[in-house]
Amino acid sequence: MAGITSEDHEEVMSEINMIPFIDIMLVLLIVFIITVPVMKHAVSVELPKAANEQAETKPETIQLSVKQDGSYVWDDQPVTDAELEAKMQAAAALPKIPDLHIRGDKDVRYERVAQAMAAAQQAGLKKIGFITDPKPAL
Repeated sequence: MAGITSEDHEEVMSEINMIPFIDIMLVLLIVFIITVPVMKHAVSVELPKAANEQAETKPETIQLSVKQDGSYVWDDQPVTDAELEAKMQAAAALPKIPDLHIRGDKDVRYERVAQAMAAAQQAGLKKIGFITDPKPAL
């Protein structure tokens, strides 16, 4: 133990050893230099176009109008309350349940529109929309 003196332990190294960091950076630089040209060279392949696309059949849309006097018009044909419920049940029994678009007159009582909505719900029509006229442009 005569070779080790107490003077060797007194000096503390206060600098960061940069050599491992430089080695890692050089390795990363080499990896990027090799991989970037490989990513740039791509083979262009012309793929065939699909000719037979499956046609998506949209469900039928039923137009229900509520006139100012409270009467109903089912696809441009006047119907009574009993006929309306029967038509809604027949429409709900179809394989693809149609959408119901309700167009209410601005002066009709809301009660008549609510009755039509309740009848549609009881029949099983789930997609109900309201049709309105947009404001005229000034």
